[in-house]
Amino acid sequence: MKIFITGTSGYIGGMLADRFSENPEVTDIVALDMKAPPKPASSKIIYIQQNLADPGWEEKVLAAGAPDVVIHCAWQIRELYRERERQWKWNIGGSDKVFDFAFSNPSVKKLIYFSTVASYGAYPDNTLEHRFAENEPFRKSNYSYAEEKRIAEERLRKKYEEKKIKGAVPQIFIVRPAAISGPRGRYQYIRFGLQSALSGTLKKQKSFLYKIISLWVSWVPVTPKWLRQYIHEDDVADIVKMFSLANLNGGYEAFNIAPPGEAVFGKDMAEAVGKKMLPIYPWMARVAFFFTWHLTQGRIPTSPGSWKGYSYPIAVDGSKITRLLGFQYKYSSKEAFKTKNGYYGRFVDNGA
Repeated sequence: MKIFITGTSGYIGGMLADRFSENPEVTDIVALDMKAPPKPASSKIIYIQQNLADPGWEEKVLAAGAPDVVIHCAWQIRELYRERERQWKWNIGGSDKVFDFAFSNPSVKKLIYFSTVASYGAYPDNTLEHRFAENEPFRKSNYSYAEEKRIAEERLRKKYEEKKIKGAVPQIFIVRPAAISGPRGRYQYIRFGLQSALSGTLKKQKSFLYKIISLWVSWVPVTPKWLRQYIHEDDVADIVKMFSLANLNGGYEAFNIAPPGEAVFGKDMAEAVGKKMLPIYPWMARVAFFFTWHLTQGRIPTSPGSWKGYSYPIAVDGSKITRLLGFQYKYSSKEAFKTKNGYYGRFVDNGA
């Protein structure tokens, strides 16, 4: 089994390259990212440093060995400040090239694409009780991450239908994860974000900006409909392993991946990080996000439209993968949010 993974300098892509390198069924991994690759962790991994939107990477991937599975994780999630055209080229143009690569090479039997639950749309009429299912359409948004993911899925579906008429096509598995969390994300691969700021892990950062943000979140600001769902990184890795290596039925399937049970609410977040809640209204979040975005020129990810995801809930039903494929989540949403257990738990123990 040969696997091609994009975005391997990122949280999820890097984790998948790491986990697959230990699997005896996988002989070769081609790992591509526009950022410099990490130190080689396995002789199975061949690194390619290149932007997906630029020409020429396809030949390099094939030269390393025609892949059986393509896993597309690469994405510019944090909006580039006043550079949406370049971001569009990277995300939509790059994704188009990955999809075309998968459809044009007969060796590729499966394409796994990481989408997002954010594309269901954070709207004021969303409720804490409703769980979006895969048969409900994505909705347009002015939050670039959610909107670009929505468009990428549309384009993938169109390409699939066009290619299917002409002949054989790879199986398509789309994963729409809730917020991914776990020891790797919180202790090894620390990113600036809500959970990192509230939990205090940004204290390891030397930047003055991060110190200011950590001071701002001395309390946990919570809107009336604040809600998060989390999925543990180990469950994500197991799901992708199943899609990649198991003999599964289906041609084109999308799956919300979020464990059953209660979501994480404002009180849960405050309790987990040992802070008090500060009730706020959506307009307050909107104003704060606007000024923070422009004052820091995008260094703090509060891009246009992102305040809605902080103010209005997007909760999903992740049971389809259990009903159809028998997958059992190991961790609940609340456990995924705060547990130190898992494959990468060693990074907690050694203080990394």
